[in-house]
Amino acid sequence: MNELKINGGRLWDSLMELAKIGTTEKGGVKRLTLTDLDKQGRDLVTGWARDAGLSITVDQIGNVFMRRDGVNNALPPIMTGSHIDTQPTGGKFDGNYGVLAGLEVVRTLNDRGIRTEAPIEVAFWTNEEGSRFVPVMMGSGVFCGAFTLEHAYAAKDTEGKTVGEELERIGYKGEQVPGQHPIGAYFEAHIEQGPVLEDADKVIGVVPAVMGLSWYDCTVTGMEAHAGPTPMHLRRDAMQVSTRIIQEVVAIANRYPPYGRGTVGMMQVFPNSRNVIPGQVKFSIDLRNVSDELLNTMHEEMLAFVDRTAGETGLDIKIERVSYFPPCPFHPDCVGAVRKATEKLGYSTMDVVSGAGHDAIYAARVAPAGMIFVPCKDGISHNEIEDAKAEHLEAGCNVLLHAMLERARVV
Repeated sequence: MNELKINGGRLWDSLMELAKIGTTEKGGVKRLTLTDLDKQGRDLVTGWARDAGLSITVDQIGNVFMRRDGVNNALPPIMTGSHIDTQPTGGKFDGNYGVLAGLEVVRTLNDRGIRTEAPIEVAFWTNEEGSRFVPVMMGSGVFCGAFTLEHAYAAKDTEGKTVGEELERIGYKGEQVPGQHPIGAYFEAHIEQGPVLEDADKVIGVVPAVMGLSWYDCTVTGMEAHAGPTPMHLRRDAMQVSTRIIQEVVAIANRYPPYGRGTVGMMQVFPNSRNVIPGQVKFSIDLRNVSDELLNTMHEEMLAFVDRTAGETGLDIKIERVSYFPPCPFHPDCVGAVRKATEKLGYSTMDVVSGAGHDAIYAARVAPAGMIFVPCKDGISHNEIEDAKAEHLEAGCNVLLHAMLERARVV
């Protein structure tokens, strides 16, 4: 079976065809979840699945499972998948590649007349991006019990439309109870969304884990005053105190390499006037690392620094953790299957810990799971100029094919 390869041209053509739905002027894709464009994308992909002989199941949160029967359908399916919703200025590959790579695996097995003992399924999950509705990774989160169906249904977009209403409107509010769909193992192929593979000139990233993350909202309150008459030593400048905390965010991340990450990506300054000393600053903090121990250490150091800074400056500083995703180590058997497939196929490889969230994180709560990364140009994703080489996408799909076959067992 070592010579078994997918049809790279067919995979590329499918990606380009799906990318026409919601295409943007800069060549990206805007296909927000549960919009009319999302419906068109769902209809196209499920149509292709039916053409490939797959049966379709949709659950109550709109997750779609496309099934190729095995010889023993009593076995839980070996599943692959991702998502087809995009960011408002998204690209052609984030999420979409994982779904269409799974479809290409099925098409290849059909072409060669290969049967597997266990069924094979291709899934796409609802609202992975979280750009229209929160929480992020909604479909897979409901599936694994991270939050309730009712909570997801009640989520509203900026126009007040709810997930429940929009699922109903586009015809993808299924009947199966989320989580009652069995999974024997789950694999997800994805562009890396970072520059590591490209920088190292490697084709395949074997993903042993996904970093955990802690998100915080921090508010520093001082006193706004005139920038001219107020001497420096009498100021209660919320911006200057905020910059001390922001620099510490970066310092903490640098103290815990190689996977320490620290980012301040959002800031609101009040009153935001050129000649007024800022009286209040609100900003986000994003800390990440690969283990609970390291992430908790970073968390404690952040809180301790904030307490010290409040004491030294006399300003009121409030920090609240608003989201926490624990690190997610993937199952050794699935990681091993990816590694074995990569070696068998002769691709250059390295381990890459994912710094971004994926549906595989939630799938890993209910089944053995693993991920496959391929390079993307300049590490850019969530951007209309997101790009990847066809040969890398083909290589990743070949690895996916052989990893899934190891678990599903050829008969």
